[in-house]
Amino acid sequence: MSSATGPSDVARQPAAGRARRFAQCARAAVVTAAVLALVPFSAPAATADTAPSRAEIHRALGLGDQPADYVVLVDTSGSMAHDGKYDTVRSTLRPFLDGLSAKDHVALFTFDSRPEPRYIGSAGDTDAIMTRLPKFPDPEGETDIGAALNSALGELDRPDASEIASVVLITDGVHHPPAGSAYPKSTGSMWAALHRRAQALAAHTELAGYALPLGTGATGADLLGDVVDNTTVLRPDSIQDLSGYLERAGTGTQARKARLLLADDVGKGITATWGPNARQDITGGSVAATITLRSATRHVPLSVHDLSVSVTGQPLRVTGVPSTMTLEPGRSKTIPVRLHGKLSAGLLPYRRTEDSAVWLKLSGRVTSDWERVLAPDVALKVPREVRVTGTPLPLRATVGSAVLLPALGAGLLAVLLVLWLAWRRTHRPRLRGELLMEPVFGGQLPDRIALSGRRVALRPRILGGQGSVRGRRRATDRGPQVDLLIRYTPDGSADRWSGATCGPGGHVVVGGVSFTHVPEQRADSRVPLDGRPL
Repeated sequence: MSSATGPSDVARQPAAGRARRFAQCARAAVVTAAVLALVPFSAPAATADTAPSRAEIHRALGLGDQPADYVVLVDTSGSMAHDGKYDTVRSTLRPFLDGLSAKDHVALFTFDSRPEPRYIGSAGDTDAIMTRLPKFPDPEGETDIGAALNSALGELDRPDASEIASVVLITDGVHHPPAGSAYPKSTGSMWAALHRRAQALAAHTELAGYALPLGTGATGADLLGDVVDNTTVLRPDSIQDLSGYLERAGTGTQARKARLLLADDVGKGITATWGPNARQDITGGSVAATITLRSATRHVPLSVHDLSVSVTGQPLRVTGVPSTMTLEPGRSKTIPVRLHGKLSAGLLPYRRTEDSAVWLKLSGRVTSDWERVLAPDVALKVPREVRVTGTPLPLRATVGSAVLLPALGAGLLAVLLVLWLAWRRTHRPRLRGELLMEPVFGGQLPDRIALSGRRVALRPRILGGQGSVRGRRRATDRGPQVDLLIRYTPDGSADRWSGATCGPGGHVVVGGVSFTHVPEQRADSRVPLDGRPL
């Protein structure tokens, strides 16, 4: 049987193969999608500069809502017809005007033998402005730059003029006025008067000039700098560069708008304050508080990096502070934090309630993404440190030991007791033995006084009189001994009181009476005793 294949079969085979390959690809795609669904997605780390562009900053500032005055002076003298200069000016003015805001004010002048106002009004309709330009320059026209600048200053001196003004001068020649011009030369008193008028305008207006000389011989453009001090002479290499230079003039005005709008934000940064104002009890070792960071700017967003917080005045630490934070202009953010630790009890840590206050201390680096983008036209001068304002955070805690004062009291009493016992041991020792009292010359039995206790009152029955005896301990070479301090009056009167010190086993005479100490080991207990211990 033949196995030959017909043309229709040949056509079907590639189609079937394509179908199989498509099915295989579809299955592979399904498997891949399933695997990817199971694998956690991880976005690549951003490596591009996230800082906004200057155009984005201008839009954020709403510079289109900030009006500016533009006076555009276009040379329409006969020489502008050469090399297509005038046609190029007409074509490049359109994108320049398109870049202006409807709130901007445009005064378009052409000048040759004399200046001619072509359009004065809002910059919102480029077509209406462009239709006012003549189609061709005046082939017989001269070049009176002085009269053109006089018209420009007159327009900027109107009562409703904006705070930002630009004069754009486009010319291809030199100052060559017609006869009878008020500015016959490029110098003189009339030019000095123009300069003074421009200075007066610049005193209350951001006035700038942009001179565009079309050709190497167009020295007349430099005269704008003799009138307006803040003048930039843009020198395109060819007439085709005019569009880029006109764009630079518009960009310069935008930068001046931004500088004027951001003037109040220069040098403004971030402040920080504690909260709350009520006194917090940190007895438990931790307490909640807040730190409020506030931006002092009106337009510029600020960020603080590597933020850390500490306190002064107490050994406490602060947790809960993010390392990086961004603040929108004029906004504030309150961070909940916790203070950990205990208030110091001082040198004498007795139990008490202690009131204290801790001052906030922050470290970090304040920046703005706008700084580098706007420089050097706008120098924001953002302070790098967070400035702490307000009052310290009031705290209260029970500090010290509850047993310290009782322990100190007990210790003091113990010390006093020891001192008292030591004093009593020295000045009030226990008495031992007997004291014999008899007349100095004898002749009668002695009174025998038993010594005991720490003090003995003398009431002799035989001799009469009264007195007392107590001891005092002192150190000797043979060890401590107790002396007797005797006071006695023979008739009991206060005038005859006298005293003496009698050593152990010694003999003294007081008030005509002999006192003899008989130590304890020699005392005869069988002899009747007289005397009462106190």
